[in-house]
Amino acid sequence: MTAGKRLIILRHAKAEHGYVGTDHERELTDKGRKQAQKVGTLLTEADCIPDHVICSTAVRTRQTLDLAMERMPRRPTADYESAAYMAGIDTIFDLINMVDADISTLMVVGHNPTMAQLAAAFLEDEPLISFPTASVALVDLEVDWLYAAPGTGTARILT
Repeated sequence: MTAGKRLIILRHAKAEHGYVGTDHERELTDKGRKQAQKVGTLLTEADCIPDHVICSTAVRTRQTLDLAMERMPRRPTADYESAAYMAGIDTIFDLINMVDADISTLMVVGHNPTMAQLAAAFLEDEPLISFPTASVALVDLEVDWLYAAPGTGTARILT
């Protein structure tokens, strides 16, 4: 029996290297900005628009989300979570488990290695070789958000 929930896992787009400020303040490169817009177009074409987003508070994740949403027909609600920055997979699952049951499609925008680990937690037979910047995985969950955990859904890599 399917819960009808879909999780979109998005790793932030390409960010600056060698930034003088803190890691949290790193911005997207021109390539990253184009990647983020492409993600928005891709999700729109796949008819997979989130109702709600959990996004790390890092500048690069917020920029990725904003640029992707510019290409979507409607703007989802978003929670900018400091806990999602530098979070491990358990913390991300804790955030997912707190999502309101009325939300059908949730997107998490974060950082590697956690986003790769999150996607891998739902891949059945295929090992996850890499999850580069602006990668997207779609997970069809078999449970409500409260019970989301590794293996409770099936993922496919969209890009």
